[in-house]
Amino acid sequence: MAFPHLQQPSFLLASLKADSINKPFAQRCQDLVKVIEDFPAKELHTIFPWLVESIFGSLDGVLVGWNLRCLQGRVNPVEYGIAMEFLDPGGPMMKLVYKLQAEDYKFDFPVSYLPGPVKASIQERVLPDSPLYHNKVQFPPSGGLGLNLALNPFEYYIFFFALSLITQKPLPVSFHVRTSDCAYFILVDRYLSWFLPTEGSVPPPFSSSPGGASPSPAPRTPAMPFASYGLHHTSLLKRHISHQTSVNADPASHEIWRSETLLQVFVEMWLHHYSLEMYQKMQSPHAKESFAPTEEHVLVVRLLLKHLHAFANSLKPEQTSPSAHSHATSPLEEFKRAAVPRFVQQKLYVFLQHCFGHWPLDASFRAVLEMWLSYLQPWRYAPEKQAQSSDSQPRCVSEKWAPFVQENLLMYTKLFVGFLNRALRTDLVSPKNALMVFRVAKVFAQPNLAEMIQKGEQLFLEPELVIPHRQHRLFPAPTVTGSFLSPWPPAVTDASFKVKSHVYSLEGQDCKYIPMFGPEVRTLVLRLAQLITQAKQTAKSISDQCVESPSGRSFLSWSWLGFCPTDPNGCYPANDLDEMGQDSVRKTDEYLEKALEYLRQIFRLSESQLAQLTLALGNTQDENGKKQLPDCIVGEDGLILTPLGRYQFAGQMVALCSRDDFLGSFCRYHLTEPALANRHLLSPVGRRQASHARGPRLSLRFLGSYRTLLSLLLAFFVASLFRIGPLPCSVLLILVYLLYAMAMTLLTERGKLHQLHS
Repeated sequence: MAFPHLQQPSFLLASLKADSINKPFAQRCQDLVKVIEDFPAKELHTIFPWLVESIFGSLDGVLVGWNLRCLQGRVNPVEYGIAMEFLDPGGPMMKLVYKLQAEDYKFDFPVSYLPGPVKASIQERVLPDSPLYHNKVQFPPSGGLGLNLALNPFEYYIFFFALSLITQKPLPVSFHVRTSDCAYFILVDRYLSWFLPTEGSVPPPFSSSPGGASPSPAPRTPAMPFASYGLHHTSLLKRHISHQTSVNADPASHEIWRSETLLQVFVEMWLHHYSLEMYQKMQSPHAKESFAPTEEHVLVVRLLLKHLHAFANSLKPEQTSPSAHSHATSPLEEFKRAAVPRFVQQKLYVFLQHCFGHWPLDASFRAVLEMWLSYLQPWRYAPEKQAQSSDSQPRCVSEKWAPFVQENLLMYTKLFVGFLNRALRTDLVSPKNALMVFRVAKVFAQPNLAEMIQKGEQLFLEPELVIPHRQHRLFPAPTVTGSFLSPWPPAVTDASFKVKSHVYSLEGQDCKYIPMFGPEVRTLVLRLAQLITQAKQTAKSISDQCVESPSGRSFLSWSWLGFCPTDPNGCYPANDLDEMGQDSVRKTDEYLEKALEYLRQIFRLSESQLAQLTLALGNTQDENGKKQLPDCIVGEDGLILTPLGRYQFAGQMVALCSRDDFLGSFCRYHLTEPALANRHLLSPVGRRQASHARGPRLSLRFLGSYRTLLSLLLAFFVASLFRIGPLPCSVLLILVYLLYAMAMTLLTERGKLHQLHS
């Protein structure tokens, strides 16, 4: 495309908009590369907002842009390669950003599309703590509508890039895509590797003129130093007046301002959807917040956490020593030390609490679980990782990680209790649920980790009465964001004070801390151990029912109907999306057996305690090996079935529903709800109701409805008019219903076959 010399920038924008409709994707990108090369910043700045939106989609989700979340190399290799080259951190789009950055252009970004707590804070004329928003809020003119942020080109680009993960509509149910193969996921990884390097320094921006090197284009108003932030919010007007930063700031800020901005934007846009103030006020993760993350969102956050651990752990040993603070260190080294505790910890904790409290009780929670476990194990991403021992024993967690464990104590302890409460409400016969219990137990059973957690709890619970200089202390909330150019505060050597500050800043000074190694949690662990033992027995029962003919052992004998043939290898997928075959039962048993052993190691459970649990379960069986009562607890009104007890006879129903004959169809018609069991939704919120409807189960709630009772009374009344007694009338009603149910079964199966062939 040959562009004439244009005097009016609007001509360029109009021409590109027309090309976006008429030209193929590859040609459009080639034209854009030439435009970025040939045109000056004065003309390019008018097309920049349109170009960013055309790539990442509109903030309201109506325009999808290049649809990077669905673009995969193996499906569309040509478009994928062109897009990745154009958006690469060393590619043409970033060259355009730096070209505009050098001229100090600003672009308006509407506050209404920011995460909920940030938007609410700014709309109430209170500036958020993050320096990302300082000196950027633009008040509307008299009579104007809406607040905007005045962003520099790099900020504007990264804002749109990060928010496209949130604002774009969920992927269609029929579109099965692996997140890690998509262009968006891979671009996140590239940007993290480029701007948060584990080796070397951040590559400088491109030269704005041929053959010449240009300095790093830092923003005119550098980020706020940490010392500027206190505990209390102030008005926007006061902050704007009192926190103006000198333009003649330390030139060392030019080295990492892009790294700071990238990380702050990612954390704000991906994690800051739930306010710490609301969480502390409610003392519960169940605050009524509207945002619901998807699995795709969680997977991207996990990628961020893994890279941040690698970034922070890339400091050389001499740079991590306490004496390193007294020597001159580069801003990048200071940034590596402070990135995780000052940027991520607080917002991630509230984000995880919300997920633990709101995510459905199904296998999709695995994404949240792995994100949490990745954060808990920074040693996995350290360069000095030890090789796995030859006897396959887990390696010992070094004492060098004790400060991290102590300063993230709630991440280990309170979230572990949250997971216990979830596990006690899930069906552990499912291989995927059993795997999650196994994963958590395995991580916490790493040698020396439980001891470090227990030491952290001891430091928190340490009394202060005998140490006068500790009395009347305040435990301020840590400043989790800010620039790293100000001098570091004096090192705090009091480990107990650090732990208390961490807990009180997240949970409030009046919080009631439940020790992970205290009696309350130990009771929960013993309860989980009991459920694991029960689930192992249930899995074995399902396995037995799958390999043996159920005709003589089922809880309903249908031999009088003549429907006896069965497929001994068939099993009904009751507890998982996987088929419940012998392999799944073997996996379940293996996961649960290892999880039980890991729990024994973590909480020092004796063999006799576990033996008593098994013995107690064995006592519930009679001489024929059949359980007299399902699992239940004693309530005020007597025995109450537990979630496990409701499914404890599931093995026999599974066996019936697995049959390929008419009896199997008849049972599936009565014991399953295909419309719910087969529903696959992307968002966990939409799956919340469906997640509890999988698997065969017997529901007698219809017998308690007034409609049913009135219908039965009417039938008996009409029968009495014809001198038919209650017993013959009942038999007649049962026969009529059986005929109706058999007809409906045939019609249902025939409809399924028609759908399969159509």
